[in-house]
Amino acid sequence: MSAAVTHPLVAELVERHRATLAAAVDAAAERDYWSPYPEFPKAYGESAAADGRAAFEALLNRPFELPGHPTDGDLVGGEVSPYGVELGIGYPHAGPDALIAALSAARPAWAAADPITRAAVCLEILARINARSHEFANAVMHTTGQAYAMAFQAGGPHAQDRGLEAVAYAYAEQTRLPRSAGWTKPQGKRDPLVMTKEFTVVPRGLALLIGCNTFPTWNGFPGLFASLATGNPVLVKPHPRAVLPLALTVRTAREVLAEAGFPADLVCLAAEHEGGTVARTLAVRPEIRLIDYTGSTAFGDWLEEHAKQAEVYTEKAGVNTVVVDSTADYKGMLNNLAFSLSLYSGQMCTTPQNLLIPRTGIDTDQGAKSYDDVVRDLAAALEGLLSDDARAAAVLGAVVNPGVLQRSAAAAGGEYGELALAPRAVEHPEFPGATVRTPALVKLDADKPDDRAVFRAECFGPVSFAVAVENTAAAVELLRDTVRVQGAMTASAYTTSAEVEAALVGAALDAGVSLSLNLTGGVYANQTAAFSDLHGTGANPAANSAYCDGAFVANRFRTVEIRRHG
Repeated sequence: MSAAVTHPLVAELVERHRATLAAAVDAAAERDYWSPYPEFPKAYGESAAADGRAAFEALLNRPFELPGHPTDGDLVGGEVSPYGVELGIGYPHAGPDALIAALSAARPAWAAADPITRAAVCLEILARINARSHEFANAVMHTTGQAYAMAFQAGGPHAQDRGLEAVAYAYAEQTRLPRSAGWTKPQGKRDPLVMTKEFTVVPRGLALLIGCNTFPTWNGFPGLFASLATGNPVLVKPHPRAVLPLALTVRTAREVLAEAGFPADLVCLAAEHEGGTVARTLAVRPEIRLIDYTGSTAFGDWLEEHAKQAEVYTEKAGVNTVVVDSTADYKGMLNNLAFSLSLYSGQMCTTPQNLLIPRTGIDTDQGAKSYDDVVRDLAAALEGLLSDDARAAAVLGAVVNPGVLQRSAAAAGGEYGELALAPRAVEHPEFPGATVRTPALVKLDADKPDDRAVFRAECFGPVSFAVAVENTAAAVELLRDTVRVQGAMTASAYTTSAEVEAALVGAALDAGVSLSLNLTGGVYANQTAAFSDLHGTGANPAANSAYCDGAFVANRFRTVEIRRHG
């Protein structure tokens, strides 16, 4: 890892983060567990939680400071916590022309830096974010509705892992070719042909990150750091209801860049009021050459269709499916499914939605279980997990937006089908204004056209469907077809049969979805680990890319060759 650096801090950062970068590159190759960022809150010090909350509260009801950031003088905001707290934060506003001009002016210095310099600066940004994980946890909690423990882990260290993973891949891809090489071709009795060749990484251009409401850092950091580490300035356009976590990220990045001798405007914030259309305006600007987006299928499809000048990386909606064939741990299966369906009120792109269960029932270690047995026992497992309001609130978090609440109400009213378990309102012990709902479990039949129309569409939030199917073979085919047509971020299955397992693996490979088999312990279908698990595949309609593989970073730059006679 050689470096050509000029600013004194850059040289220091390269040495400070060299070992972490090397370990991250190795971890991505080995795929075992590894993380430099502790996921346990107490690892950050006895007073860290209180300090983080105080830092968060100091941001409320005042303008958000971004020194030197482009602005037209207006402030935008309006975030309201799903826990019932108005944040009252105003963010500096600037028009597209001013933002793009600032990013374009900052670009040359960053493009000229070598890969190790850019990686070291990115790792310093992540290190400073990591030190403020409790502050970020409060920001994530009060913009997304995640419970604090989840906001700390997923919004903090796990998001930082994903950012570091992207930097590691970016560094590896940029250094795959040597900086220079000699080329000698023998010519028999004549003098050999001798050339010297130089290979220079050239960034694509300006990058646009369009953030989501539910996981602004976990879904935002991969694209942000993949673009930045490959030399591209990044314009961060947060979701209007979840600005703060990405605004804090932008401020931290700008501070590190300026200290390292680079223009702070390499990372800018495009904040807007709810209902604004600046993302559409920016997405088709010719200067924008990279776009990262997480959110609805409709806008993701629009980006892919209209932002032709850019490389577009999307994570959209899907219908995640579980095939239940048989199990050697019936209680473990039920508990694992209950937690998966409940975590963050099902407001995850990886949450299972459809549970395909044979009408004839399944074999278990507790004997044969009918379809009705399985559904009834799963409902009981959900009730047992969420019977205490305080514990339920810690698992469920809060409802993130009115659309999720409407779907929960529709399930409660029987609009989707027969209820096996009705949702109920939960009183949050700390935030009386929080909107919290337990999951609904609905019984449907795969052979009924009206039921098929329900479970074949995405129903984002705490609503899941127990779908009766003819047999396991029909379930496998329904899994394959659902992923091919609607897409899926995850698939999972339970079986004790080697033959069924082979059929499931074949369907997953054919449809292009990652598959989890027989999860009964502390790993859940809706969780993925950086440096080991791929999030998405890019092989089905739910996403056109994966966190994180070489394809996620390699098109963010090009390599230009200069050759001379030696």
